[in-house]
Amino acid sequence: MTIQPSNISSGYALEVVDLPGEVRAMRGDTLLAKSRNARVAFETRLAPVVYFPPEDVVATLGELTDLKTFCPFKGTARYRDLVLPGGPVPNAVWTYANALPESARIEGHLAFMPGVADQIRIEAGPIERPKYASASGPMIDWLLREAGFIPTPEALTKALGEKLREHGVQVTRISIMIWSLHPLIAGKNYVWDHAKADVSTFAPSYEIHDHPAFVNSPLRHVSDGLGGVRQRLGSDYAENSFPIMEDLRDQGATDYVAMPLPFSDGRVNVLTVTGDHPDGFSTANLGLIFECIFVISRFFEVFTQRENAQSLLETYVGKRAGARVLGGEIRRGDGDEIDAAIMFCDLRHSTRLEEELSRGTYLELLNHFFETTSSVVHEHGGEVLKFIGDAILAVFPAGEDAKAACATALASARETVEELRSHPNCEGSVGVAFGRVTYGNVGSKERLDFTVIGQAANIAARLCDQGRHSGHAIVVTDEVLGDDQDADDLGGLVLRNVGAPVRCHGIGINHTQT
Repeated sequence: MTIQPSNISSGYALEVVDLPGEVRAMRGDTLLAKSRNARVAFETRLAPVVYFPPEDVVATLGELTDLKTFCPFKGTARYRDLVLPGGPVPNAVWTYANALPESARIEGHLAFMPGVADQIRIEAGPIERPKYASASGPMIDWLLREAGFIPTPEALTKALGEKLREHGVQVTRISIMIWSLHPLIAGKNYVWDHAKADVSTFAPSYEIHDHPAFVNSPLRHVSDGLGGVRQRLGSDYAENSFPIMEDLRDQGATDYVAMPLPFSDGRVNVLTVTGDHPDGFSTANLGLIFECIFVISRFFEVFTQRENAQSLLETYVGKRAGARVLGGEIRRGDGDEIDAAIMFCDLRHSTRLEEELSRGTYLELLNHFFETTSSVVHEHGGEVLKFIGDAILAVFPAGEDAKAACATALASARETVEELRSHPNCEGSVGVAFGRVTYGNVGSKERLDFTVIGQAANIAARLCDQGRHSGHAIVVTDEVLGDDQDADDLGGLVLRNVGAPVRCHGIGINHTQT
């Protein structure tokens, strides 16, 4: 006779069947287990697994190891080493000490990892692996044909919740935690609530990793690679119990599952589903999600890659420049001729300060300088293009209003100087010029830089240097000054690598001289 499940469901299924007669697990000529009460678990997509009562395992086993794995249908598995004369076989045997209801008949039983027991001898006959039908046809069909046109991760999260309910899964809440590559936020958390019929988006900072609510949460547990979490909220199930479960139970939830949402680069994100059916999620319910998890993961990975590219470009080349690169301006020479006010600002006495201050204090000062200047520039509609050592290059595109661009650049320079002086040892020198520049990509074939090239950028840098010699905090060209009279006329200055003298004006006095 052959041994197989009593019913092969078209949905995801798990069935535990008693094995008649004697069953032996062998490793070569070594007997590992012998039992007349062994059982076999049939699960969709997986090879059948034989489980032995612990008293029928004759091999020597070690203590529980640190390894844990999770199955939404069976629970959390713990592992032991197999101790043999030739040495231990690590994590060779697993058991579910607190099996979930679907798998109660294998609770406490032991199974051998594939290859550990190279022979399973069954007196009653061989175990036949069933030919399982697709467990998720309509759902996968929707994911492949329609979900790809959904434009945002929020909309996909909402559609996923609604589609699962349409397929009979009584899910009331979905949470998707995606970790990001962003200098300020740790990731994005999309939470769909059926009662609210909407999705809330949270963007926690990196402090989340130290927050007690996260440290003792399923999100951290899954993200750290410790496996998933399944909690029947209507029962006292100690394994993987977390404080959030009480909150969900108070809201009427009966079942909760957190499972890994793996990305192709190995990062482990988290998908959680909560339901309120009196009996919790069925095996078929969770199997539907389990079968679709990798397709769902790829959609969110695409969204995340797009957001990561945008945030990284904005972080390293600026918001406007980043948008242009994402828009396709990625070849050497791509760019525009624009009229713009160019502001060049550097930290005064940087070399002396680096020598006098500790490395940590100096870096803190330098970061304050960059952050203060960048914030002021952005508040006035400018764009920080790059940090050059201890200096900043910013651009204020003129569009159709050159006078306004000069005024905002000058206002930024004034405010920057004042803001910097609020910090000890922090003074800036600023040069501002206006003119036509090339705004785009330059560089080698392998390495490009999105920047501004032109005489105005060169003059702005020279004026910044000039302020060190004249003692002025800000030096600007005649065109940038415009109607502003609060400045010292410096006359026509001869600047390095600039053909003709440039009429300039000095504004403000630096507190110290170079």
